[in-house]
Amino acid sequence: MKKALAMVLALAMALSLAACGGSSGGSSSSGGSSSGSSAPAASSGSSSSTPAAPSGGGEKVDEILIGNLLPLSGTAASLGKIGQQARDMAVEEINAAGGIKSMGGAQIKMIYADSKGDSAEGVTQTEKLITQDEVQLITGCYQSGVAMASTEVAERYQIPYFVPVPSDDQITARGMKYIFRLAEKTSWRNRDQVAFIKDMAEKTGTEVKTWAIVYESSSWGQGALTALQKYIPEAGYEIVLEEPYNTGTTDLTPVCLKVKEANPDVVLMVAYVSEAALMTNGFIEQGVHPKAFIATSGGFADPTYFDLVGDNCEYFFDISTWEPDVNRPYSEETNKKFTEKYGYGMNAEAVKAYSAMYIIADALERAGSTDPDAICAALAETNLTEGPQQMYSSEIVFDETGQMINAPLVISQFRKVDGKMSRVSVWPEAEARPGWSAEFPYNK
Repeated sequence: MKKALAMVLALAMALSLAACGGSSGGSSSSGGSSSGSSAPAASSGSSSSTPAAPSGGGEKVDEILIGNLLPLSGTAASLGKIGQQARDMAVEEINAAGGIKSMGGAQIKMIYADSKGDSAEGVTQTEKLITQDEVQLITGCYQSGVAMASTEVAERYQIPYFVPVPSDDQITARGMKYIFRLAEKTSWRNRDQVAFIKDMAEKTGTEVKTWAIVYESSSWGQGALTALQKYIPEAGYEIVLEEPYNTGTTDLTPVCLKVKEANPDVVLMVAYVSEAALMTNGFIEQGVHPKAFIATSGGFADPTYFDLVGDNCEYFFDISTWEPDVNRPYSEETNKKFTEKYGYGMNAEAVKAYSAMYIIADALERAGSTDPDAICAALAETNLTEGPQQMYSSEIVFDETGQMINAPLVISQFRKVDGKMSRVSVWPEAEARPGWSAEFPYNK
């Protein structure tokens, strides 16, 4: 029945039924629904204008199926894995705390699909989640290119799609009604990367004039390039090299040599983990020595990155929305629990994935229904100011495009702490790790 309905809905999109949402005008497996975990209860935390539905006052269901599209194989599998683990831990906590009470204590059940990091596969798996698994909502992905393609499928079927991690500006710039994003825009990262370098140059009296941009050639990297072409000249700097490469390449030596020849003051990098490691090691091997290396999260935040590069990344900078040493509510205890459960700590992507499930649970609680339009309306009205998602941001509000506003950003530097390479928060200074400050310019 749902398959037939989905086909009808797809044909009806041209007539555009009145919808809710962010605008005003490879195989699957289940998991993450087990209970018994001791953890904070899911909190609605909403403003008085959007009160949670009374317990038991909505639709009564046993399970709410949430589809999750992640790269569970391929070069980004490690980040897909940590994203899955973060989601599962949050869902275990939510279910153990009574599930979605407005729907009779409905338990969230997670259905995972492997995008393999490929946009076409992401489309196929999203279709399957909707038409075969019959999920009520989708969350994912990791790569922006996969998100761009798969969100179009969800929009066509009018199924809510919550995007915790991908950052391409265009994801929420296409006028879609069923798409919501928690992550910061890539352009926000790039804006703050330039602001950070300018601040450091002025404070240390370091002359900075030129930048090289090395970026992966998919939509994520291209979006970063577009933003940097705006922000770097606006700050009074010159771009002397714009060097793209294809994800999956096995040799970045020619790229590293081009950067060396350009001799920029700043090398800005946009990469997934394999290429992040290749260029980091290549820059050191080729003797590239700018005044700053600065990364754009992605592969530089991958849990395997330090293992792949060792000390070669020392004094590199990276930007993210969360670091283990940032002082935010729920941060320390949640990261500790995650570490004890899985054997390693969270990264910013894991924090977004974990927080996303609490935001989704809050919206489901207020919607009191699995109806897609009701879920979207609740997401659009979100105003969360308390609860575990505060480890990501003190306030969760979405604008008319479905974009979460005011995502926090922090610059970390890769430094040795007790002999072990670590991410140390250094900027803004108010959020820096106590007793630490940025080493600038690059001094290795």
